[in-house]
Amino acid sequence: MDDISKETRNKGFTLIELLVVIAIIGILSSVVLASLNSARQKGRDARRVSDVKQLQLALELYYDATGGYPLALSTANLVTNGYISVVPIDPSSTTSCTDGTQASCYKYAPLLVGSACASYHLGATLEVTSNSALNNDSDAAAGTVCVGTVNNTSNLDFTSTSADAIYDVKP
Repeated sequence: MDDISKETRNKGFTLIELLVVIAIIGILSSVVLASLNSARQKGRDARRVSDVKQLQLALELYYDATGGYPLALSTANLVTNGYISVVPIDPSSTTSCTDGTQASCYKYAPLLVGSACASYHLGATLEVTSNSALNNDSDAAAGTVCVGTVNNTSNLDFTSTSADAIYDVKP
């Protein structure tokens, strides 16, 4: 009878064994979460590049219809006339971009060519500074902004520091 009670007593896990397993699970989950954060940053950057390309297409449709580029990336200029379904906002932002002045908007500057708004500079700040999309962007200075442009210096600043990476395009 004594042998049977010893067998049933030793079938469970000790506290040390449970703590070791919990520690291993914690370490593995922190590694997974760190790699997920990197993947999320790359995903947001891919969306930013895609949004800039969609805006570029909408701006070209606007130019084809009107002979110039709009003074702002606004719902009135692009959505109402059917050039794009919605003016995209930065994926990290929760506010909408309706008049081109919010910080959630992509950087846009309509540029003067002669006396007309015949060019533009459009861009987005990426989170991953080693993004391969930066190899194919324009890397150009903004130029002379059209008269009447929504003047928001944070929205027209295309300068890049070592802390950020700006993906920008021009027509």
